[in-house]
Amino acid sequence: MTVKICSAAEAISVVKDNDHVASHMWGLCGTPGHLYRALAATNVKNLTLYIENFLPGPPGTVEWGFPDPTMLLSHLKKIVTPYLGGRAYSRTGMQADFLGDLIKSGKLETEATTHGVFMERLHAGAMGLGGFYSPIGIGTIIATGKETRVIDGKEYIFETPIRPDVGLIKAAKADKLGNLVYHGSARAANPVIAMASKMNIVEVDEIVEPGELDPECIVTPGIYVDYLVKIPEGDIAGAKNLKELVKLAVALVNK
Repeated sequence: MTVKICSAAEAISVVKDNDHVASHMWGLCGTPGHLYRALAATNVKNLTLYIENFLPGPPGTVEWGFPDPTMLLSHLKKIVTPYLGGRAYSRTGMQADFLGDLIKSGKLETEATTHGVFMERLHAGAMGLGGFYSPIGIGTIIATGKETRVIDGKEYIFETPIRPDVGLIKAAKADKLGNLVYHGSARAANPVIAMASKMNIVEVDEIVEPGELDPECIVTPGIYVDYLVKIPEGDIAGAKNLKELVKLAVALVNK
């Protein structure tokens, strides 16, 4: 398979109305903010987004490049996530009611899950499994409308696999064959999203020639990568800017 190296706008153009899109989001590390901005600039609509956390960055950080998935709101019809808004960064007083009106009016559908189940659903999709039984969420809204079963005297909920149409991936480095190396907690969900998704668009800070990556450090093989986007030098999603943004975010949260 040939990996296409192109701009974010060109890669994102393959995303279609009604697609199911998955993305890692856990603060600054491994969150594909460059691709978020490219997707936000399109007219694509009615997307379903699978994401670990859906919340804005601390006030004062988005304009500095915080990879904020809430910029995609106008393109979404549904969000499947363990963490939606919430009183994150509570010392800044940020509230979650920026989503309330959309949800109450029926303009935005949400599905509650947990972080562990969310990851295992992606893993089931990656492995081609038909689903799995989990004890998490019995007696809560997580169980609403789902099959339950008693196994060895214990009640379980049947969870279906997640098989996104498109994965938005952030890696630190890639070679021209699409082999990916991650930095830190970017390995949390990016690799399993890459395996579960039917098509993957990857943003990286650096692209090198084949053979330059240490094989022992490659986490995602190039067979999973369809489009490879190098973040332009000086872009707010680039590694250099994110290092400064970490300092800014910590300072704001600790006020």
